[in-house]
Amino acid sequence: MANRLAGKVVIITGGTKGIGKGIAYMAAGEGAKVVISGRNAADGERVTEEIRSSYGAEAHFVQGDIGSEEGCRRLIAQTVERFGRVDGLVNNAGIFPRGTMLATTEELYDSIFAVNAKAPFFCSKYAIEAMQSTGGGSIVHMGSTHGYKGGFNLAAYGCSKGMLRTLSRHIAAHYAKDQIRSNWVTVGWVASEGEIELHENMGSSLGDLQERAKTAVPSGRMQTAEDMAYGVVYLLSDESNQVTGSELAIAGGLNM
Repeated sequence: MANRLAGKVVIITGGTKGIGKGIAYMAAGEGAKVVISGRNAADGERVTEEIRSSYGAEAHFVQGDIGSEEGCRRLIAQTVERFGRVDGLVNNAGIFPRGTMLATTEELYDSIFAVNAKAPFFCSKYAIEAMQSTGGGSIVHMGSTHGYKGGFNLAAYGCSKGMLRTLSRHIAAHYAKDQIRSNWVTVGWVASEGEIELHENMGSSLGDLQERAKTAVPSGRMQTAEDMAYGVVYLLSDESNQVTGSELAIAGGLNM
């Protein structure tokens, strides 16, 4: 693959680590100008420098909290100011603290929905406005197998991802006339930094997770950030110009 995203300006929220970072690297390798968002300035500058040095691509980091409408507006505005347009948005940023429905407090619920639901809604709002002025674009929402009913101890998280599925289909149905596409990726079990840290705190190592995945995941292994990135690049590229409102499962058969 080469230059499938040449000339496109792509925003990846939560692009400083894990799945988002993997998508940012592959998008840059395919010729995109990449904008990543995140809260940690050091991580953001490190990733953008790696993109510039390893892929020769233009990259920009926008630091801030996209859990507010203003944070989302600022992310899109800075992208347009720097590159003149937005061709792709990947709503990747997400948090997944554990909590059953009965154990979920209002504070926990609000914190999850701010990042997992409000942020993609308002990032999409401002991205759509930018895309309408330049002839269209592609929005990709990074979902989860938990977006269909949610694990027992991921109640609010599962509900937030269910909202993301509805958002994806809403955009697909109502903005296709503007040549704006919207698709959802069902993310499987990925050994991201956050996932590893969470399980280490509960006493499980990466090796333990990989061993468990041999039987828990039908394909026999955990998924990787690169697995996700292949699908996302396709959905951002012109190859998928007639693909909208779809659900692309990259989960190795998990939770089918």
